Amino acid sequence: MNKPLRRVAIFCGLLVLALLVRVNWVQFVQAEELSTDSHNRRVAIGRYSQERGDIIVDGKPITGHRETTGSDFKFKRTYKNGPMWAPVTGRASQAFGANQLEELYDGILTGDDDRLFFNRTLDMITGKEKKGGQVVTTLNAKAQKAAFKGLGDKKGAAVALDPKTGAILALASTPSYDPSSFAGNGTDDEKAWVELNKDKDKPMVNRALRETYPPGSTFKVVTAAAALENGVVDDIDANTKSPLPWQLPLSSRNLENEGNIPCENATLRDALKVSCNTVFGKLGDDVGRDKMVKQAEKFGFNKEVFTPVRADKSVYDDKMDRPGNALSSIGQFNTATTPLQMAMVASAVANDGKLMEPYMVDELRARNLTKVEQHTPKEMSRPLKPENAQKLQEMMETVVQDGTGKNAQIPGTTVGGKTGTAQHGVDNSEKPYAWFISYAKTDNGSPVAVAVVVEDGSANRDDISGGGLAAPIARNIMEAVVNDDK
Repeated sequence: MNKPLRRVAIFCGLLVLALLVRVNWVQFVQAEELSTDSHNRRVAIGRYSQERGDIIVDGKPITGHRETTGSDFKFKRTYKNGPMWAPVTGRASQAFGANQLEELYDGILTGDDDRLFFNRTLDMITGKEKKGGQVVTTLNAKAQKAAFKGLGDKKGAAVALDPKTGAILALASTPSYDPSSFAGNGTDDEKAWVELNKDKDKPMVNRALRETYPPGSTFKVVTAAAALENGVVDDIDANTKSPLPWQLPLSSRNLENEGNIPCENATLRDALKVSCNTVFGKLGDDVGRDKMVKQAEKFGFNKEVFTPVRADKSVYDDKMDRPGNALSSIGQFNTATTPLQMAMVASAVANDGKLMEPYMVDELRARNLTKVEQHTPKEMSRPLKPENAQKLQEMMETVVQDGTGKNAQIPGTTVGGKTGTAQHGVDNSEKPYAWFISYAKTDNGSPVAVAVVVEDGSANRDDISGGGLAAPIARNIMEAVVNDDK
């Protein structure tokens, strides 16, 4: 063989060898990655080729499916009361993918999870069609309805937790959307998707988990906890030695109180009852930034929380100066929190200082209802000693009995709470946010803790308050749980 032919033969041999290596690489190394790639249409076709399993609330499905025609997708996802449950379920769309529980438990819902191998094999032997399993949530349908109905046409969110376990009982966000409206892959689905994404009110944002707000005076519960835990205050009925006016440290500016309220040297109980900025700003300064940060982090600030759906990180700045720390101690400046986080604060107080990890999925089931996975409640932290938690309970119960939270009262039930009206915009130029955090207590302890935030742009500025807008919603949620618990 002459030299040019030999070179061509060697080159062709190398090409064949490279092709063989590439084919084997794709078949054996990249096979799983390619088979699960979201851009692989066969993945989507496979996902919707059988009946999708259901997401369950109170023993009943809040999802469903229906058979489609004229498409290579056999089944389409449907939702019952879609806007009410969308913050829990998320979406499962043939064209626009899945999120939240629909995405996180896609393997269970499609039946493709490795833990369902035995069930799949048995179905194949018995000739049954492949079908997905179930995701059983912790949600309470009555509490969710009370939250969603209470928020109504207002922007806002509400979260309810079981303080003893961390189970999420309600998770509402408004305005909301119906995941059924774009569950398919037709022109109507595309139109609905585009309109929802263009909506300035952001209906597809889960405000309960993914929006952070200044917490306003509801954060004073955290500041009170820091003062008690660090020995700055021991007796909640002793004068706090808080002057009026109180000048911000390193500043010529006085911290102002809202209205003509009795805050000079107020006790910790009275200061929470009427929401004294001067008392809590000074307490935050007395505790100091580093200890305030540590206390906030015990409640869950400065870290992401997974429910299993991820919640955005709530923030208490660890680098701000003394004036910033004083303002943050009353829930302004750089403090920002999700409604879930503030429900966790109320939950820890109600549970005698023990914070349980929030979760919304109780168990996973195969199609024959055998358990695949059972959630075990987990302790997250101990923000408060039991005796200090009980002092805070006394204070929060005074807020509802005699203070700014009277609209949360439930006949025959002990309720503790804290109102908040958080400044919004540069120099408080926008309408404020109305907050309320609370818990209800029965003979068996506290079955529910709640956080509600309302961004009501349609209300008159002077009518916006946590006690006026948010507390009645929280009351209705707590009442639904308490009555259901009897």
